Amino acid sequence: MMLKAPSSLLLIVDAQAGLARAVEAAALRIHRTRLLLAAAHRLAIPVIVSEQYPEGLGHTDPRLLPDLGDATVLPKRAFSCWREPILREAIEAAGRRQIVVCGMETHVCVQQTALDLVAAGFATHIAADAAGSRREEDRSLGLERLRRHGCDIVTSEMVVFEWLERGEGDAFKALIPHIKASGEVPD
Repeated sequence: MMLKAPSSLLLIVDAQAGLARAVEAAALRIHRTRLLLAAAHRLAIPVIVSEQYPEGLGHTDPRLLPDLGDATVLPKRAFSCWREPILREAIEAAGRRQIVVCGMETHVCVQQTALDLVAAGFATHIAADAAGSRREEDRSLGLERLRRHGCDIVTSEMVVFEWLERGEGDAFKALIPHIKASGEVPD
């Protein structure tokens, strides 16, 4: 099923400074998350950000802060966002049935959240290039398992172009620089 902006929610799972220091290719994962945030804000797609045990792992990575805008940022202790009452309520309150999930770590919190969302009837899409783990083996096996259990595995560009629907208009023109920049690999 193709993503539609009016039906979508962007869920950024635990993209925190404390985790990012250990995640393989974290700069790339953050860079691609910034593209998703730019598109979500431009297209009025709600954004929810979770922070796993922020007292110990820190808050959302500072590289994302300029792009968060009016995102809802909520703490959690459960690995799955769906199993944390305050996050579950925020997801349900958004009233969107397509969820784009990214963040850290792919094989733990991203995976458990996505599996719960699928079980709850949401069309769940994992932005693979914006999801990371400490080890590539964990990331790739997590993505494989998510695909087997009903998640669509996509890239951030796939998401953005599906949300845009057309190669014209103000939103398209505004997002082209972000799309081009997302192809550059950050240091």
